[in-house]
Amino acid sequence: MHPISYAQAIVLGLLQGAAELFPVSSLGHSVVLPRLLGWDIHQNDDYFLTFLVATHLATALVLLGFFWRDWVRIVKGLGRSLRDREIHPSDTDAKLGWLLVVGTVPAGLLGLLLEHALRKVFASPQSAAAFLVLNGLMLLGAEHLRRRAPGPDPLLPDGDARIVARLRWRDALSVGAAQAVALLPGLSRSGASMGGGLLVGLSNEDAARFAFLLATPIIGAAALLKLPDLAGSAGDGIRGPALAGAVGAAFTAWFSVRFLMKYFETNRLTPFAYYCLGIGVVLSIVFAVT
Repeated sequence: MHPISYAQAIVLGLLQGAAELFPVSSLGHSVVLPRLLGWDIHQNDDYFLTFLVATHLATALVLLGFFWRDWVRIVKGLGRSLRDREIHPSDTDAKLGWLLVVGTVPAGLLGLLLEHALRKVFASPQSAAAFLVLNGLMLLGAEHLRRRAPGPDPLLPDGDARIVARLRWRDALSVGAAQAVALLPGLSRSGASMGGGLLVGLSNEDAARFAFLLATPIIGAAALLKLPDLAGSAGDGIRGPALAGAVGAAFTAWFSVRFLMKYFETNRLTPFAYYCLGIGVVLSIVFAVT
């Protein structure tokens, strides 16, 4: 018997691929869904964390594939800056690359230091439901910022040029620090990153783009760091379901990023905020009485 059935793996994978990119917290949903459906899955067990490695790696690969042309330019820009030992003022790709490196540092360090402890304490359905409520409030705050945010600069039609023009090094560090709240199940990585981008002056569209670019290395690195667990004894009995979940996550992640990149050109964060508030309150009540 597999600790996670193939049907459960596919459902969780489909959910993770969408919820990782929509600002509603994939980890929070992965924690509450098994309890809600009565599945005998324990989120703190090694096999579940190993399963999540596969779904997160699939999501990171989809993001890398979706933005692959951008990443080729960014990596070349980083190479030029290392070769020349400077970031040329006109080299947008190099500056964007280093902004992403700086933004990755806070979540990477906090993830290495605190991820296990935070999940051990907070990876319960009750905690995740409460954090979903907080995520809804965070998104309402981000929506307030969105309404005040400047529109895309008509003199800089390229999104990367706009990000580089408006984002300072400390701003990238702040957005990266905001991203780290996703270590708590129920708080959204993409929602926090977008809110951080809006707070430092990016437009809604550019904040979403920077958030998705920033998510790629941090999700991918975290998954690759734990990939040996899936290949080792911790993956026994879980590799087949993990592969099924990864395929499901890749499927929904691809359509999610395509939809959201268009959606955030003009639309609001309030639908996601009200969803998180509603489901968080309802689940908190359900878990309290059952």
